[in-house]
Amino acid sequence: MAIPEIRLLQAAIALAEDLNFSRAAERLHITQPALSKQIYELESQLGFRLFERNHQMVELTDAGRMFVAEAREAVLHAERAVLEAKAAFSGADEILNIGKSAYTDPYLVSTLLSIQLPLFPGLRVKLWSDYSHELARQVIAGTLDLALTTGIPDTPKLSSLKLADNSFYIAMSMHDPLALHKELRLNEMRDRNWVLFSRHVSPHMYDMIQLKASEIGVSASDHHHVTSAEEAVQLISVNEGLAFLNRTGAWRIAQHGITMRPLAEDSLRLITNLATRADSKSRLVNEFVRAVARKLNSLRVPVQKQLPLTG
Repeated sequence: MAIPEIRLLQAAIALAEDLNFSRAAERLHITQPALSKQIYELESQLGFRLFERNHQMVELTDAGRMFVAEAREAVLHAERAVLEAKAAFSGADEILNIGKSAYTDPYLVSTLLSIQLPLFPGLRVKLWSDYSHELARQVIAGTLDLALTTGIPDTPKLSSLKLADNSFYIAMSMHDPLALHKELRLNEMRDRNWVLFSRHVSPHMYDMIQLKASEIGVSASDHHHVTSAEEAVQLISVNEGLAFLNRTGAWRIAQHGITMRPLAEDSLRLITNLATRADSKSRLVNEFVRAVARKLNSLRVPVQKQLPLTG
C-alpha cells in the first residue's frame, strides 16, 4: 500500500483536532470542499473510514484515532528533518525543539527564547505549537526536546520544572451580578451557563473542573464548548455565560462589556511546567533547563522542581 502524502496526513490531523470541516479548512488555508476531497482521498487510499460525519457532527472512528496519533508523529519527524537539515546547512550547531500551546503565557515563551548557552553558541530554538497533553506525549516520544505544558497530570516519564502557578479566570458580562465579587468560587456559579474549553483541548483540566463541581454538589444549567477565548465572547454576551479561561485568554476578551475575576479554588490551578523526558541524558537539554531556572530566579519568578532533573 502506498504511503499517503504529507498534505493528506495534515488534513486528517487538523480535522481530528477541530472536528469541524470549516475550522480545519481555515487552519489549513484551503476551502472546505478541498478538505473534504482530501479526507475522501485519504480514506480511499487506506480502505477504511477515519471519520464519521453528517451535517451536524464529525467524530473520529477507533481506526481514525489510532491513525491520527501516528500521523502526528510522522508529520513532526518530516518537518524536523527539513528544519534541522536547513539549520545545519546555514551553520547552526545544535537545534532545540520546544513545544508550547497557543495559551502559553507569552512572557514565558520570550524568556525561553532569550536563553543563551555559552557551551552551545550556535544553538537555535524551534518552537512547535499544540495542546499541552499532546506536547507532553511528544516529549515522551522524543519528537520534542522540551515543552511548556499547562494543566497536565504528573507522570514519572517526565521531569518537570514548575514555572507558574495561576488561577483560572472567569470571564463574564460587566453587568453580571458576579462582577461585584473580587473573586469567585464554584458554588457561586451554580445553575449558570458554563463556557469551557472542549475536552480535547485539555482533558485533565476539563475533568478536574467537572470532578470538583461534582464533589461540592454544583452543576451548570448548560455547558458550552470552545477552542479559543474569542469563541467565548458571543456565549458570554448572548447566553450570559461564565467562561473558564487562563489569565492571558481572559485579558484578550476583557473589553466591550466583558470583565474577568479569578477563581478561588485551591484544587483548580493552572500549573505551567517546563517538561523534559525523565530519562534524558542530553547535556544540551539539561543545560537549557538549568539556564531557565537561573533566569527566572534572577527575575524573582518562583521556580519549583517537581521531579528531579537528570544529569
